[in-house]
Amino acid sequence: MSSQGKGADKLVYMANQIGRFFASQREGGDVDGVATHIRKFWDPRMRSTIFAHLDKGGAGLDPLPLQALQKLKAEATEKA
Repeated sequence: MSSQGKGADKLVYMANQIGRFFASQREGGDVDGVATHIRKFWDPRMRSTIFAHLDKGGAGLDPLPLQALQKLKAEATEKA
């Protein structure tokens, strides 16, 4: 596995942890909360790596962080 693959695995783990926290705060979770957290605290390289993972299917991502990352990627695409 490439180092980017290993990096993506770590980011998937982190995104899922964030998603679990926000899911515990509100029934059904909080997509905007997860997206805001990642936008504020992940540097552009981290977001770029997880977006590339998302483009490959997003394996391992739980539904809440998956939705948040799709939202963030759409926002990033609109700005570009």
